[in-house]
Amino acid sequence: MSPIKNMLFALTLVVSAAAIVAPAASAQGTTVVMIDEGRILSDSKAGKDIQTKLKNLETQMKNELEPTRATLETDGKALQTKVEGKTREAVAADTALVSQLTAYQTRANAFAQKRQTVSQEFQLTERQALIEFNKAIEPALMEVVKEKNAQVVMSTSQVIYSVEAIDVSAQVISKLDAKTPTITVTRQRVPAQPAQ
Repeated sequence: MSPIKNMLFALTLVVSAAAIVAPAASAQGTTVVMIDEGRILSDSKAGKDIQTKLKNLETQMKNELEPTRATLETDGKALQTKVEGKTREAVAADTALVSQLTAYQTRANAFAQKRQTVSQEFQLTERQALIEFNKAIEPALMEVVKEKNAQVVMSTSQVIYSVEAIDVSAQVISKLDAKTPTITVTRQRVPAQPAQ
């Protein structure tokens, strides 16, 4: 799932939790407001801040992996040249080459594990940033709900038709921008696994 879809899903959960739903029997006089989670994420200062920080972190993580990846690629090509044209038996008989191949495979496995760990760290960081974003949105949303005297908050993504007048996304963005223009994004680390 892409970072944006993850963020939108997490934001939908906050909206669902923050919405005050009136009983169906009293729906006739109910004030309903709607928000566009995607718009809040893409247009708010905090949403833009998170996206920028996550993109920068992703680039940093790729840069951390690049030297090892490049070395493995170069070494792999050199080893490929050494085994080219040799039979399996000839390769097995060359103890120095077998040793090099084994060492290369060990380094390649360690790199694959490191790449997986970095990917998990990015996902954890993204999830934590969304939690912080959701915490920041809730007071802004509830302030707008109070101002509009709304009993129901709905997501525009879950509605087939509505008039634009009930979309309060701009007001939520304005309040969020005023109170929380940035969100702290801290790289999360995967706990080290004990050796087996």
